[in-house]
Amino acid sequence: MADFFADTALFAACVLAVTLLVKPLGLYIAGVFEGKIKVFRRLEDAIYLFSGIESGEETTWGSYAASMLLFNFLGIIALFIILVFQRYLPLNPQGFGGFSWDLAVNTAVSFVTNTNWQAYSGEGLASYFTQMAGLAVQNFLSAATGICVAIALIRGISRHSEGTIGNFWVDVTRCVLYILLPGAFLGAVFLLSQGVIQNFGAYVDSSLVEPYVSADGSVIAGQVLPMGPVASQEAIKEFGTNGGGFFNANAAHPFENPTPLSSLFEVLLILLIPFSLAYTFGYMVGDTKQGWVIFAAMMLFFVAAFSFGYFFEKEGNSLIGGANVSGEYLEGKEVRFGVGESILYATATTATSTGAVNTMHDSLTPLGGMVPMVLILLGEICPGGVGSGIYTILPYVIIAVFVAGLMVGRTPEYMGKKIDAFDMKYSVVIVLVPPILVLLLSAAALLVPEATASIYNGGPHAVSEVLYAWASMSNNNGSAFGGINANTLFYNIFGAVAMLLGRFVPAVAALALAGSMVKKKHYASTDVLKTNTLTFIVWLVIVILLLDTISFLPALGLGPVIEHLIMLSGGVF
Repeated sequence: MADFFADTALFAACVLAVTLLVKPLGLYIAGVFEGKIKVFRRLEDAIYLFSGIESGEETTWGSYAASMLLFNFLGIIALFIILVFQRYLPLNPQGFGGFSWDLAVNTAVSFVTNTNWQAYSGEGLASYFTQMAGLAVQNFLSAATGICVAIALIRGISRHSEGTIGNFWVDVTRCVLYILLPGAFLGAVFLLSQGVIQNFGAYVDSSLVEPYVSADGSVIAGQVLPMGPVASQEAIKEFGTNGGGFFNANAAHPFENPTPLSSLFEVLLILLIPFSLAYTFGYMVGDTKQGWVIFAAMMLFFVAAFSFGYFFEKEGNSLIGGANVSGEYLEGKEVRFGVGESILYATATTATSTGAVNTMHDSLTPLGGMVPMVLILLGEICPGGVGSGIYTILPYVIIAVFVAGLMVGRTPEYMGKKIDAFDMKYSVVIVLVPPILVLLLSAAALLVPEATASIYNGGPHAVSEVLYAWASMSNNNGSAFGGINANTLFYNIFGAVAMLLGRFVPAVAALALAGSMVKKKHYASTDVLKTNTLTFIVWLVIVILLLDTISFLPALGLGPVIEHLIMLSGGVF
């Protein structure tokens, strides 16, 4: 019971801290994109001058989208070159060779799309230069891309009878300069104070206090401790909801996440921008209640997910009762911090697009493991990734308004603008593209011999592992359920395709939606359905659940649900 109260207090403190910080950070973000924050104005102007950017010139949605796609395409090329030619680049004390071409393609696409799916062990293959100049740089730029698309959509909704939605190059510059760099710097300083390492030293050979005999009979008397510039990358990977661990153990590694305080701080870093952008939206459209409605819907999903996952992990696995020495189901958990913090971390990183882990999701109970899976399958809208959460949930809002209008026989409208077929088309694209990718690629991975050879487990658990992998890549999360060898030609190439389509098709559709909305006239509301009320929060949650239940319930039934029933019956596979 003491553990329950402690875990509840931890979660409540996290929710309270996020709620209190949403307004000030949301206002600051709005100020940045409205040009009101001028602390680094001279540096900003110097960047524009050097780059040939006309800071006062705005563009249509098509030009904005073209700039965004070009920027990210060049990022993929640059990172691919770094990965392939890693052996010839500096800051490589371990002498790592280059990545194979297919792994380089997958990794480059992964980090540019804010997915950070890793089919490799960071400390076993990536040099310090690759980690810093390649992966960490894209952590900043991919996060900025998502935020910029969200801001462009917000402008499209807030402006009336116009044709432009901003300037991508100005937006991305301001985002990195005023939001991501200061936040990552402060975060890295705090993590350093907690013991996260930051150095360029060679890996250290250390002696064990007590040698042990391995399974093959050899005596192990020491181990190699990897080093590296970890704190700087850890901060931006969380603050930008990137994910991707410097070490293969990710946030379970004491050099990445050494203390309970650092763990809670990392969770807060993950949640701050996605939730705060809801307030940014409300402020920029001139009705903060609209922002709080979206915040409330996001938070309802988040609280429900944590509660559901925590319940099943406290219940444990009835087949392994004797292993629960402390009375909790600790298989695969972060044993330093217990079940509560482990589930909080898993919930935060899959409710957003972070994908960092301190717990092996493969080891969770069937329904406990279904929680992070469902959070990803929802499209990561509770609260979602930086930017991507807002530009994914707003189409759900438009669909909810459209359906409500049809039910009462009135023209649907949102924020005083009529919703037409064009708006619905692009809203549906944003909502349905990731599910289509997940289901098609999961089916292929369960049929293609090369893909099935990568699966280490059998039965419904194998279905869960495959479904989770493609959900993670198609929705740009990046966490892995485990139990699959993903470093194969099939997973590397088709995974890259899933990440590209899952990121850029919804992003371009969101910009097209912004372009449609910005041209519309503003009309006096007919009050078909007020979108800043408690009633609309409930309606929005119902619409989201209905759409996603239709998409994924059969797949979940074949995986975690049937696995749970087998566990209750005492069966194994």
